[in-house]
Amino acid sequence: MYAVIRLRGRVNVHRKIKDTLKMLRLHKKYHCVTVPITRSYQGMLQVVKDYVAYGEIDAEDLAMLLRRRGRLTGNRRITDDYIKEKTDYENIEKFAEAVICGEAKLSDLPDLKPVFRLHPPRGGLKNIKWSYPKGSLGYHGSDIKKLLIKMR
Repeated sequence: MYAVIRLRGRVNVHRKIKDTLKMLRLHKKYHCVTVPITRSYQGMLQVVKDYVAYGEIDAEDLAMLLRRRGRLTGNRRITDDYIKEKTDYENIEKFAEAVICGEAKLSDLPDLKPVFRLHPPRGGLKNIKWSYPKGSLGYHGSDIKKLLIKMR
C-alpha cells in the first residue's frame, strides 16, 4: 500500500494534473491518502509525481496515521474502543495489519474520512522542485516513513 502526500499547492497546475489529484482526493497541500499498489494507481502517481511524495508503508506506519491523524465525521478521533465496536478487530494496530495484508479495507471502518490532514513538516522539506533523494517530491520507497514522522 502506498501513502501519497501532496506537497505543492494549487496555483498554476496543469489541468491533467489537477484532475488526477482530484481523483486521488488530494485537494490541498499536506493532505495524505493511502492507495493500493495497482497499475492504474501507479499510472496516476506517474502523472502527479512532480506534486506529491509517495512510497510504501507498513502496518506500523498505517497505525500511526490512523491513531494520530485519522478522523471520523464530526472531527472525532479514532480510538481502540471505536475499532472494537465497529469492526472484528481489537485495536488500531490489528486493523492496520489486516488492511496491509488485504483482509480488510479502510472503507470497512464506518464514518472514516478518506484523507489524513497532516501537519507541515517539522524542520521543513528538502526542496519541492527536485525529486527524491535531492528533494522531497516523487517516489520515496520505504523512506516515506521519515517524511510521515516529520509531518505527524
